[in-house]
Amino acid sequence: MNTAANRTTRRRAAVAVVAVMAVVAVFVIRLVSIQIVQADTLNAESFDKLSAETTSYGLRGDIVDEDGTVLATTVLRYDVTASPKSVTDFERTGDDGKTVDVTALQAAGEIAAVIGQTPEQVYGTLTADPSSNHVVVVTGIDVDAFRAIRDLEIPWLYYESNPVRTYPNGAVAGSVVGFMGEDPDADPGATETGDSAGTEDEVGLSGIEQMQNQCLTGTDGVETYERGADGVAIPGSSETVVKAQQGGTAVLTLDSDLQWFSQQALLARIQETGAAWGTVVVQEVKTGKLLAVADYPSVDPNDIDATPADQRGSIAFQSPFEPGSTFKALTAASVLDAGLANVGTQVEAPFIYTDPNGASTRDSEFHVDPLRLTFAGVMQESSNTGTAMLGELLSSQQRYDYIEKFHMTKPSEVGFPAESGGILAPWDEWDDQTNLTTTFGQGVSNTAIQIASLYQTLGNGGVRLPVQLLDGCKAEDGTMTQVPDATGEQIVPSTVSTDVVNMLETVVSGGYASKELSIPGYRVAAKTGTAQMSDGSGAYGDSYITSVAGLAPAEDPQYVVSVTIAKPVTIESALAAAPVFQKIMSQVLKEKRVLPSTVPSPDLPTTY
Repeated sequence: MNTAANRTTRRRAAVAVVAVMAVVAVFVIRLVSIQIVQADTLNAESFDKLSAETTSYGLRGDIVDEDGTVLATTVLRYDVTASPKSVTDFERTGDDGKTVDVTALQAAGEIAAVIGQTPEQVYGTLTADPSSNHVVVVTGIDVDAFRAIRDLEIPWLYYESNPVRTYPNGAVAGSVVGFMGEDPDADPGATETGDSAGTEDEVGLSGIEQMQNQCLTGTDGVETYERGADGVAIPGSSETVVKAQQGGTAVLTLDSDLQWFSQQALLARIQETGAAWGTVVVQEVKTGKLLAVADYPSVDPNDIDATPADQRGSIAFQSPFEPGSTFKALTAASVLDAGLANVGTQVEAPFIYTDPNGASTRDSEFHVDPLRLTFAGVMQESSNTGTAMLGELLSSQQRYDYIEKFHMTKPSEVGFPAESGGILAPWDEWDDQTNLTTTFGQGVSNTAIQIASLYQTLGNGGVRLPVQLLDGCKAEDGTMTQVPDATGEQIVPSTVSTDVVNMLETVVSGGYASKELSIPGYRVAAKTGTAQMSDGSGAYGDSYITSVAGLAPAEDPQYVVSVTIAKPVTIESALAAAPVFQKIMSQVLKEKRVLPSTVPSPDLPTTY
């Protein structure tokens, strides 16, 4: 009996051992499967559930002036969100190491103090839908407000950053700098992803923002972080997967102080004269660099809706106009270069001149007897009839070729978006009247940039330099690309350009606008212009474009200033633009510390 009982006990023990071993084997096999066979799959699934991905922004680069003054930059703004399901009381450890309890209502009050709302408003937002996992607390706060809220260490708050383009100087160079907007080529049905939703489709739509979009655009990176079961990010778990690349810096040739001064001087004069629009261009003679390009109206890129859509561009680059008498400097250079006249060539300029083809023009001021003028006197008096008589010493084709040679029929080297190359029909399509009027700047249209370039050429010994607005694109490591070619082109000999500058100096020393153009201590060479404007139907109307373009110091020109004022009401002559020229050129000479003239002006006879 005892033997049988012992056998039964042993069998039961053996079965129990086998059963236990079987269970252990099952667990071992399962453990091996989990830790080895399925490890990669399970780790990936776990990572997907506990990790999150966020965008690290490659911020758009700055646009700066020649001295590094920021004209456009990108700043981060922040959105604060919360998970209402997780909005509960929590513990906070103070600087003294003590732990205190913070209620959700108290936390709401702390948030409200930062964002300018009441505690009830914030708490109401957080608790409106307790079952929700997402609610927006505040959007677009700056970095100081973001830091203040983040430092509250509220565990159920989340933060998203958004890059925002801003323009610290507002409308200063606004028309040149340009602005951002939604990419017109973007797929409207595309789904935006990442924290940058709402910003990915923004590109430069005008000005430098458009022209240098490739330089300025950064490349976003990717970061991952791990979350706890409550969805809260685990501190220290962030990892960069793809590093963000910051955009380059577009370095302009503009002088922002001079740009501001030019815009202010232009605005004041337009308001005084009741004019419709205007431009100022300041260019460095020895480099071709543009130091100021002022437009009125000018857009504020921070608030583009405040400016009508058709006034958001740069008039100086994009809107050609008939320059009138400022163009006579080109005619003079052409005739002199062809050897058909010199500064002392004598002309009897009648009030009305009719050429052999029957085309006619008249001087702006009535005179009974013909004016006995030298070529220099024709410039000083701005005689249309005298200019036409001298200009017609050249054939139509010759004059067209000179106009083309001075780059007055194509856009500048800047490559500004929608830049105009001027308007001029081929010479063999000119009618008799156009053939005549193109000698003194009507029947041909140019931009303010082209006119400035013409005077830069004359002031630089006849060497035209490429027009520069951009010094280059500077990368994060300081390397500069897109550096423009500064190779000059000899358009006319230096003897010809010097003769033209000397003739233009007589305009300032003895012309009708002498008082408004002269700058004490400096020799100045300039040309005034008044041109009739089209009435929109192919004929000339009652409105005028007034302008002045000039150089200083005349003995060794350093700077060009070109001013255009359109449709002035109170003054319809070039006296509308002359005071602006005088004011801005004076500021340029002062700011750039140009020494006063010490060489006397040449004594050119203007009459005989």
